[in-house]
Amino acid sequence: MTDPFIRFQNVNKVYQTKSGTVQACVDVSLDIQECEFVAVVGPSGCGKTTLLKMVAGLTPYSSGSITIDGKRVTEPQTEVGIVFQDAIMLDWRDVLSNVMLQIDIRRMDQASHRALALELLQKTGLTGFEHKRPYELSGGMRQRVSICRALVHDPPLLLLDEPFGALDALTREQISMDIQHLWMDKRKTALFITHSIPEAVLLADRVVVMSPHPGRIVEIINIDLPRPRRLDRVPQVFNEYTGRIRDIFKARGVLAMD
Repeated sequence: MTDPFIRFQNVNKVYQTKSGTVQACVDVSLDIQECEFVAVVGPSGCGKTTLLKMVAGLTPYSSGSITIDGKRVTEPQTEVGIVFQDAIMLDWRDVLSNVMLQIDIRRMDQASHRALALELLQKTGLTGFEHKRPYELSGGMRQRVSICRALVHDPPLLLLDEPFGALDALTREQISMDIQHLWMDKRKTALFITHSIPEAVLLADRVVVMSPHPGRIVEIINIDLPRPRRLDRVPQVFNEYTGRIRDIFKARGVLAMD
C-alpha cells in the first residue's frame, strides 16, 4: 500500500476557554489514502469539525501531527476545497461569478476555469442559472454553488463539513447524489463530516465512528458497496452497516436503547 495522503498521528486538541480547558479530541490516529472518500460520524461535540479544521490548517492541533502528502500541516492549506454547512455567497455576484471567486482570488487562468465552472454547474443541475443572483436561489441551489466553488480550482482534497445540515430531507438526498457523482468523476480525496449515519454509509469508502466528547475513534468500518449508490435501492448489507453504527452509539448511550 502507498503512503497515506492524509495521516493523523496521535492528534490531540485542547481549547482554552475562560472557564478552563476543553478537550475536543483525544489520541486520533487515522490514515486516508489518495482518492479515498472517508466519512466521520459522531454526536455533537465529539470533535468532528475540529478534525476537519485541523486538516485545513484553520485550527492548530495541540499535540501529535497531521500530514498531507507527506508535509506537516502547520498553516492554512491552499490546495483544498471546503464546503461548509452554510453556503455563503456574495450577494452582488451572480452564480457563475460566485463559483469563479476562487479563480479571481488565486489569479488563475480565467478562460479554462470558466469552462470548468460551467461544466460543474451543468453536472449539479444549475445550467440556466449562471446569471441568477443568490437571492433568486433555493437553499439547495446555493449549496450546489458552494460545491462547484470548492472544486473549480481542481484541488486534490475536498473537505465537507456537514454540507446537508441546513437542507430539507429531499434536497439532502439530491445533493448527496450530486456529491457522489462528482466524486466518482473527479476522484478527489474527500473527508466528509456528518451526523447522519445513512449519508455516511451512502457516500463513504470508510466510516470513522467517533465517541461522545471528548472525541476518540471508536471504530473504522469499511463500506463494501458498489457505486453508484442510491438511497431508494439499498441492499440489505446497507442496513447492516447502518445498524452496526447505531449499535456502537447505543452501547455508549448516544442513542436510546430499544
